[in-house]
Amino acid sequence: MTDFFQALVNPAIPFLRYALLAGILSSASFGVIGTYVVVKRITYIAGAISHSVLGGIGFALFCRYHYNWTWFHPLLGAFFAAVVSALIIGSARLYAREREDTVIGAIWAIGMATGLLFIARTPGYVEPMSYLFGNILIVSRRDLFFILVLDVIVVLAGIFFYHQLQASSFDEDFTAIRGIDPRFYYYLLLILTAMTVVLMTTIVGIVMVIALITLPAAISSMFFNRIWQIMIGTTILTMVFTIAGVSVSYIYDFPSGPTIILLAGIVYLCAFIFKPLITRYRTG
Repeated sequence: MTDFFQALVNPAIPFLRYALLAGILSSASFGVIGTYVVVKRITYIAGAISHSVLGGIGFALFCRYHYNWTWFHPLLGAFFAAVVSALIIGSARLYAREREDTVIGAIWAIGMATGLLFIARTPGYVEPMSYLFGNILIVSRRDLFFILVLDVIVVLAGIFFYHQLQASSFDEDFTAIRGIDPRFYYYLLLILTAMTVVLMTTIVGIVMVIALITLPAAISSMFFNRIWQIMIGTTILTMVFTIAGVSVSYIYDFPSGPTIILLAGIVYLCAFIFKPLITRYRTG
């Protein structure tokens, strides 16, 4: 552990500080959106959006090489792909007659296939594993700025529309009776989820996004009842898992993304096993 703290303050190793900052900054949006994803039970929608992100990343890499679009950052491509996928899934649920699970499966598969094809047509060395399974240790200062912007948008939207999102998450009919359009807030929640997924792609990768967006919120919901309490607990847990995962991965030379998820999974399983004791303690 001493080696980790020494490396953290070493000016020659900035990537470690960038990694921790990325995890800390992203934890707030994970706390807000992860809570809604668990409460509204849209985990598989988040999974489909996360896998569609690879299509945007591959397209961005393709354009950067073939058309010299140096401004087209892979995270920007991921953002566009995630938002488009969220809008398609939302429209399918609200307006189309197609089964929602069919659309989710199609988005899931098409996004992955498109991304891999674009990457295959991009000459040079492109490592898809860092996108699929994450590598928080390659976060740059430019990535940090992009993460900060997305994080601020997600958190501010979550705070500003807190009551509307909460109402539409539990009872859409009651929300409509109160004069609040649940369709608008469903779209908003999906878009915010898409933005959060883009943040998570940098940290744990596309494949394991579902775990980090649900496990901390699921653990927090065992201890708290109110939405805002679950959000705060989820934010703290995500921050702890990220910091602990980065430190363990650095000390033992493990992949950072899987290490973070494994720690979160162990804590979740422990909390699940001792859930009766937790429930008894809460009811007092």
